[in-house]
Order: sequence, then structure tokens, then C-alpha cells
Amino acid sequence: MFLNLGKIQTRCLSSSQSCLSNIGKKPLKLSEGISYSLESIPVEFCKSFTKRNKRYILDRQVVVTGPLGTLRTEIPKFVNITHPKDDQSTISIRVERPNNKTQRSVWGTVRSLISNSIIGTSEGHLSIVKFVGTGYRAILEKNDKGEDVVALKIGFPYTPKLVVPEGIKVSSPNPARLIIEGIDKQKVKLFASLIREFKKPEPYKGKGIFVDGETVVLKERKIK
Repeated sequence: MFLNLGKIQTRCLSSSQSCLSNIGKKPLKLSEGISYSLESIPVEFCKSFTKRNKRYILDRQVVVTGPLGTLRTEIPKFVNITHPKDDQSTISIRVERPNNKTQRSVWGTVRSLISNSIIGTSEGHLSIVKFVGTGYRAILEKNDKGEDVVALKIGFPYTPKLVVPEGIKVSSPNPARLIIEGIDKQKVKLFASLIREFKKPEPYKGKGIFVDGETVVLKERKIK
């Protein structure tokens, strides 16, 4: 397929049209026991981001409270949260200018963050870390300060130790498994990825640290 742009001919790599997810338009359901509120953030504590040479200030926060705790999500001024008149258990996320590229890109992100907060404060988030390899295992212990520590036995001449962040619970049903739980999805997944960094899965023997449903395609070794 060719497009004639004056004297320049360009060839499209795909003849199909782009399909937008439009996830920002999907309403969010508030589970039983979940409530939310909007709070202003003092100017001196506001964070900001720059996109397309324009600076946006995160001057408000959405506070989601549930049985497991409270989470806060900072949002810019152009994002609005409304209740449908006929359903108080549902919230909708809207932006002032849906056709603006910056606002449209932030729209879906904010909706996903609030959705994660609703799930986290009602059910919690979970990540499973699996150790594959001879002698690979994790040991839960405490350091001199009384903090929970994950010690990794992964074939190194030393034992890497990671302090469990506040707000996260780590359990070990067996030496080759770790279960990481918490209400903040970002903290849960980040701690799991930090553990994985010490021994990423390799494609020849299939050994390493795997997170959640991660798999690796095995390769054949080249024989000289």
C-alpha cells in the first residue's frame, strides 16, 4: 500500500488501522467497604511532570480507603472524577480535552492507577517468586534492627540480603517459593523485580529467578 504525499511516496508497514484501547473511558466499580475522596495538595508539596515542553502540576490526590488500608494517587488539574447520577457505587474518569495528546495519554494511566488502588485496598496484590536451579532458595530471617530480611542462596560466594519494605508481607511456603503481598501494586512488583535482578532467567539451562507466570524459551548450545 502506497500513499502519495506530493512528490514523496511512502509505504505503510501495515494496512490495518491503529486500535486505541480507550481504557480511560471505562467506569470503575467501588466494591463494598471502599470509599474515595479528593484532596488538594499544598503548592510546596506538589510534584510535576513535563510533556511536550509543557509543565503539569499534580495538585490533587485521590484517596482510596478500604478494609486493608489507604492509598493515595496524585492527579493533574485536567483530570476530573465524577459519579453517575443513577449509580453512586461507580466512578468515571474524565479529562478536560479528550483530543489533546498529553491529556489522552495521562487519562488511561490515571484510571489504571485508581483501579489498582481499589483492588489493593479491598483484596490486595500478590506476586509469586520462583527459584529454579540446584540449591537455589530463599531464607526469611531478621537483621540486628529486627527488620524482616530475604536472604538469597543462588550460587554466589556471598549471600545477597534484601530488607522487606514497609507495607509488604513476604512468606515462603517452601524454600524455592516466595509470596509477596501488599496493598500497593507498585511496591509489590518492584520488590519482586529487585529479587529477580540478582539471577535473571537464562535461556540455556532454564535456571534463574522467575516472577509470576514468567517463562523462558530454551536455546540449544552451539557445539564447536
